[in-house]
Amino acid sequence: MRVALAQLDPTVGDVDGNSRRLAKAIGEAVSGGADLVVAPELALVGYPPRDLLERAGLAEACRREAERLAAEFPGIALLVGMPRAVSGDPRPLRNSVALLRGGRVEAFADKRLLPSYDVFDEDRFFTPGTASLVFELAGRRCGVAICEDLWQAEDAGGLRRYAADPVGELAAAGCEVVFAPSASPFVRGKHALHLARLARVSRRLGGTVVSVNQVGANDELVFDGGSAIARRGAIEHVLPRFRESVAIVDPAVGGCAPADEPGEAREVFEAIVAGIAGYARKTGHRRALLGLSGGLDSALVAALAAKALGAGNVRGVLLPSRFSSEGSRRDARQSARRLGLGRVDELPIESAHAAFAATLEPAIGMPAGVVDENLQSRARGTLLMAIANASGELLLSTGNKSEFAVGYATLYGDMNGGLAPIGDLLKTDAYALARWMNEHAASLGFTEPPIPEASIEKAPSAELRPDQTDQDSLPPYETLDAVVRGWVEASKSVEEIASDASLSLEETRALVRSIDRAEFKRKQAPPILKLSRRAFGRGRPMPLAGAWRIDRDDG
Repeated sequence: MRVALAQLDPTVGDVDGNSRRLAKAIGEAVSGGADLVVAPELALVGYPPRDLLERAGLAEACRREAERLAAEFPGIALLVGMPRAVSGDPRPLRNSVALLRGGRVEAFADKRLLPSYDVFDEDRFFTPGTASLVFELAGRRCGVAICEDLWQAEDAGGLRRYAADPVGELAAAGCEVVFAPSASPFVRGKHALHLARLARVSRRLGGTVVSVNQVGANDELVFDGGSAIARRGAIEHVLPRFRESVAIVDPAVGGCAPADEPGEAREVFEAIVAGIAGYARKTGHRRALLGLSGGLDSALVAALAAKALGAGNVRGVLLPSRFSSEGSRRDARQSARRLGLGRVDELPIESAHAAFAATLEPAIGMPAGVVDENLQSRARGTLLMAIANASGELLLSTGNKSEFAVGYATLYGDMNGGLAPIGDLLKTDAYALARWMNEHAASLGFTEPPIPEASIEKAPSAELRPDQTDQDSLPPYETLDAVVRGWVEASKSVEEIASDASLSLEETRALVRSIDRAEFKRKQAPPILKLSRRAFGRGRPMPLAGAWRIDRDDG
């Protein structure tokens, strides 16, 4: 049996374009003598389709394309993911994989386990299947387990327990090979969990598991591919991560060497680059811009954007005020030079800031303190948005997760933008990634270390008042990040976080209160590329006007 793993990058809703992409992969498989092509989950519509599934005609368009593909390639079997309408179901659709063979749609596998945690909301749209698909191919008994049917939330820390066990049913049915079309979003470290799960399931089956995962980026989600084959407890083939690939393999024959697994820094780098590139392409942007402050975050985002879009397609804008140091201006210009950005503008904000302040004076008096600081940030944000409006360039926000967590960011100022590439990267992780990129500059395709050393080494500062540093308002980032990890990513108690971060209970309570109070800002933030198990955005839908007290007495 020769199987083509079609690791594809669909665009959500582009049924015709996704079908053409799939047809190209099938053509390669036919030329390579494959017996079967396996595409990712919902490959015809792209994942996640969300409320697009409620659009009239979408499921019907997918059905037509499936039938067309079956007729166009009658000599090869196909497993193609698609939503399908089933009359009489509690919800109008099922998350299905069509088995196309002999020029027709022969059967459907319906996803049994519908995740409704983190960014997933499949139970909103789909009715679960009631039985797993088993079929014969090349003399072997085969089964289909669609994404969560295989992973069963193990890759998400066991967040859910399910009554049904599709893998156990396929094992009981005597399946020698199980095909698992997936659209599993990237999370740091999750791919290793996937490989371990594949090995365990293949050992349980006493056979082979073939996982085919979506690749690319849709909205805030990045899909890393990494499609793999496990046979009797051993990983025997892994496709490249973060790029489209079609590979033809025989699941019953071992000997294929697994691809080397990248370290965490490289996979985060690749994920952000893929996220920027995919978001820009699928929203119709060829070029991007960002404010260059001379600090770490803007230098890091500039380098990642240059890698994703090509340095010539990235514009850097310096927006100095009277508080901007000459060192910061120098670092910003050096960042642009090292990367070879396509355009660099310098627009001092002093006159705009003064005009805003004078206009406000009759209403509030001359702005001072945090009001005046935010006014500077909003002047910068207004100018950047004006450039984006005029040029059609995608404005990238440079805020990190630590800042977004405690609200150390200005609405309609530095939070402006169409995408926040490092909004799920803690400040300490941003430092680590910048240092790693500089150390591996040549292998990443940079002509020199992309991040100015001064941007890494100097004390971080918004430079909105004389001699300001972030630590005037925040604890050291190592301490703050320990709190954010505990409260946001791990949902630990205040007591546990205080112990982990070596803080008093009152200090810890103050920080988690600031995290909760900043929720209204995050609701208005640009889409944040998801890198961690718990990112701000759709996967963490917290109330804005909640009243749960963290210091309440449960005793």
